[in-house]
Order: sequence, then structure tokens, then C-alpha cells
Amino acid sequence: MRRSRKVKILATLGPVSSEEEMIRKLYLAGADVFRINMSHASHELMRTLVARIRNVEAELGRPIGILADLQGPKLRVGTFADKSATLKPGQEFVLDDNPEPGDATRVHLPHPEILQSVQPGHRLLIDDGKLQLKAQKSDGRSITCTVVSGTRISDKKGVSLPDTDLPVGALTEKDRMDLVAALDAKVDWIALSFVQRPEDLAEVRKIARGGVGILSKIEKPQAVARLAEIIELSDALMVARGDLGVEMPLEMVPGIQKQITRAARRAGKPVVIATQMLESMIAAPVPTRAEVSDVATAVFEGADAVMLSAESAAGEYPEEAVKTMDKIAAQVECDPTFPSIMTAQRSDPEATGADVISAAARQIAETLHLSAIITYTSSGTTGLRAARERPNVPIITLSPVVETARRLAIAWGLHCVVTGDAIDEDDMVHRACSIAYREGFGKAGDRVIITAGVPFGTPGATNMLRIAYIGAGGKGGL
Repeated sequence: MRRSRKVKILATLGPVSSEEEMIRKLYLAGADVFRINMSHASHELMRTLVARIRNVEAELGRPIGILADLQGPKLRVGTFADKSATLKPGQEFVLDDNPEPGDATRVHLPHPEILQSVQPGHRLLIDDGKLQLKAQKSDGRSITCTVVSGTRISDKKGVSLPDTDLPVGALTEKDRMDLVAALDAKVDWIALSFVQRPEDLAEVRKIARGGVGILSKIEKPQAVARLAEIIELSDALMVARGDLGVEMPLEMVPGIQKQITRAARRAGKPVVIATQMLESMIAAPVPTRAEVSDVATAVFEGADAVMLSAESAAGEYPEEAVKTMDKIAAQVECDPTFPSIMTAQRSDPEATGADVISAAARQIAETLHLSAIITYTSSGTTGLRAARERPNVPIITLSPVVETARRLAIAWGLHCVVTGDAIDEDDMVHRACSIAYREGFGKAGDRVIITAGVPFGTPGATNMLRIAYIGAGGKGGL
């Protein structure tokens, strides 16, 4: 099965899309990677969903990626004697370590790390920013605030801290257990929520030991400030616009989205754009014009993937949402301005032989109008280098490692095929040409360009280019 677009689609599974039949429908509609939200999924449900996805994968014969999204720390206020309280802008309001029910003057904040870290002048955003407080003083056990805007607070509402760097890691105890369970289930990606600093990735890497790709969700100002360091230690990024839009002014989010996307592209790391992309399709069979434009902007920017959340997990039209995203992306990539935009945003290759070969393969393929670029990869690095170039021609990625093919399902433009490693150069050419022919990327007489590493089977040793003809029946030749 060949997609008609190069950007990938992530679809979140949930109550309306957890059965194997619907998972199959979503894949056929265009989903390339499935997201399991560990905020809502038990370990048992997660294992069941992984098994169902793998059944669909085996039936359709295509590698499918699975991403387990860790919940991250959930910071919430305590409870109120009357379930809620009414406040007035300008009044004083206290958050403290007293577990007694709150009222219109104070409430319990069961997070000592916040009480000890917030400084005068810091903002505290309650209930996704509907209530904004500003700290006036803090003694480590209580924070005295002024109400800046908003008039209501109720039980267990979330707390966001855009100005405060908390001295705690991104992994909670629940996250650690979820991570171990996800690794045991052999998911392909782990999404780490509420990353603040590069050090937040260290514990995940220690537990994962290379068994899974690590995707950092950028949803805090602190992460944006240290973006370059976080990119270096991450395998992929997600622009999590929901929480980012709470903790930063909404008007800044589009620019930050572009900044993150371009930085990830320069680094050759996949980047996913997420949150409210087709939000209206939770309850409507068609999106708004603004949503169509939003998805199109992400595709024009060269994002590796766009993501559906509640639209596919809990909405009334999950299959239609995936089909709509697929159609938007395919149409954008057919637009006459799309190739020139990809070219204008392309970065120079890194000073390595493998990067230069990938850049040369793209230039040769476009100059000679070849049918496809074909890369052999064991670790996935060569495939990502090819995707970084954003070529106009299709990329076929051949790997003997099924886990690598699944992980690369998130990357721009990669059509992944699991196949044995080449024995010698003749076998490499024959195998590449026959797969290009079989998968519909070329016909007899067409030419392809092949990149590989010699000696064969050596990870990270891409050092060879070969142009080959597809012969009769898909056989390869000079």
C-alpha cells in the first residue's frame, strides 16, 4: 500500500477507536502511526491496543508505528468546602500546604515543589489559564497571590507555571511504571510530557536503553528556551500546542511552531504538530476553513507528521477526520508552490560522508528525474538523513529490522519495507529494483538511485551511491 502524500498522520486511539475493525479503517483512511494516551489507558488496555495494531499490521503487510504518550506530572489545587469559590480581580488569594478544604481566600496546593519554587512576580495559571494569579510573596509553605483575571476556581483544577522552573523531573512514578509496561509491549515511540530541560530525558534513556524512540513534547516556555539542547538529546519532537498556548501568549504559538519545526528539520529529527488540528470534527463531519488552513500550514512548513487527538479517539467521525487530514495533506503537496518552499527551507548537509551522500542522492534524483531514492538502513539513521533532504521524488527505505521500519513510519516521505540485508552489490540492486517495481514506484525502464553502506550489514556506514535501471519484471541492472 502506497500513500499519496509524504507527511505522516498520527491518530490517537480511544473509546471510539479501540476495536481492531476501527483501527484497520483508520489505517486504510491514512493513519501511519497510532498514539496511545497513557493518561487514560491502563496497562491492560495498552497491551490490547498494541496487539490489535500488530494484527492489522500483519494483515496488511505494512509496518505501523505505535507511540505511547506518558501523562507527565499533573499539578492540581485541592478541594473547596463548597466545591468552588468566586474570586474578584485584585483580591488576595493564598495557595498553601494546609489540607483543609478551601474558600474564597485560600486553597490547598498539594505540591511542595511548587510552594518552594514560586518566586514573587511569577504567574500561576489555573484551569487552562481561565484564572490567572500573580505571586506576591512565598515562604516555602504558602504563596500569597493577587488575582489578575478570572473569577472562579473549583476542585482539582490544573495549575500551570510559565515562569517557574520546577526542580523535579518530567517522569512521575506512574510514568515510570507506564514506561516499563510500554517497553515490555514493544511500542516504537515514547512521548515525554512537560519537558523543561535536557536532563529530563536522561532517566527515560536510562530505562529505555535504546529500545524505543524518545519524542519530547515541547509545551513549556522553559523547553523553548533550551530547545537546541533538547533536540540534541531527543529522537523526535512534538509541538504540543495545547499546553504551550496556556503557558505562553496565544499569539506567540504560531511563530514558536515554525521555530521548532525548522530547528528539528535542520537536525534531521522528526517533528509532529499536534492539538486541535481538526477540533470541530469531534462533533461535525467537516472541518472549519481555519482548521484546513492550520493543517495545510504545518504541511507547507515541512513537518514530518500531523496529529489527531480527540478527533480520532472520542469524536463522532474518527474515520472521516483521518480521511480529511489525508486529503488536505495530499492536496498541499500537489500545490505548485510546495517544492519551492521545501527547497527554500532545506539546510546544508552536515560535514559527514553519510549526510553528503544523502544530499547528493537527492540532487541526482531530482536532476535526472529518477523514479525513487532507495536507502538501506539498519538503525534508521540513513532513512532520516534522506527524509531531511525533503526530495521531490519518493523515498523507499529498506530495512532488515522490523522495529526500525516501524519507528521510521513517523518520518516524512519514507515508505518503509522490511527485507533482508543485501549479500553483495548485485543483490542490493536487484532487491531494491524489484521492491520499487512491486510497490508501484517504478516500471521497467525507469531508473532509481540507491544508497547503502559497504560492507553490507554495518549500521551507520552509508558510503555508496548507485544508479540502476528497473528491468523487465522488476530486475535491476546498470
